[in-house]
Amino acid sequence: MFRGELSAAATAFGLELTTAQLDALEKFYRLVVEQNRVMNLTAITEPREFAIKHVIDSLSAWDEKFFRDAESLADIGTGAGFPAIPMKVFRPRLRMCLIDSLAKRVNFLRRVVTELELDGVEVVHGRAEDLARQKPFREQFDIVTSRAVARLNILAEYCLPFVKIGGRFVALKGKTFREELDESRSAIKLLGGGKVFVREVKLPTLDDVRAVICIDKQRSTPPKFPRREHLIRTVTLK
Repeated sequence: MFRGELSAAATAFGLELTTAQLDALEKFYRLVVEQNRVMNLTAITEPREFAIKHVIDSLSAWDEKFFRDAESLADIGTGAGFPAIPMKVFRPRLRMCLIDSLAKRVNFLRRVVTELELDGVEVVHGRAEDLARQKPFREQFDIVTSRAVARLNILAEYCLPFVKIGGRFVALKGKTFREELDESRSAIKLLGGGKVFVREVKLPTLDDVRAVICIDKQRSTPPKFPRREHLIRTVTLK
């Protein structure tokens, strides 16, 4: 059932998934549903909803002109593996680092990586504001993604320090994307961001508004960022 729903949704969205990709994503779905019985990974488990709202939504982040030359991707606050796992299945050549602060989710994702036999994927347990200050992570990635973690002004401070100069931060946002972008302009500039590209997304059968926001990294993020979590979430960058 899930496989048919996913295939139909991908076609409606203009994507072609191979038999091997459908196999992998179906296995991923079953692993999430199984794990969801013992820990809260997602409220969305119905096959059609999962296919559209999780998998196709994750794949909506893909843009050939921005990802064409990218070799490495970090997914911040990856949760159950969105958008990273669907994107890895879709474009296996990308080396990926999945970062999450909850050990139980990290352990689950390591199982996913093993069972789906995904090469070039590292799953890291830690807080973004701590890891972004460490040499192996700071400004090391061509692409940094994040989905459903925080408002964009907060998310920019978590994510832009991971992006190398010349790379891009890609945020998957919902209906408040215009408002969030307006309130994030100062933060983006302070953190080394440059040009901002917005692509509105219409998922199959859904009427809600979504967008992919892509921010170029033009300058190095100043050493004082990211701040501690309570400051990131309470003191707005201006």
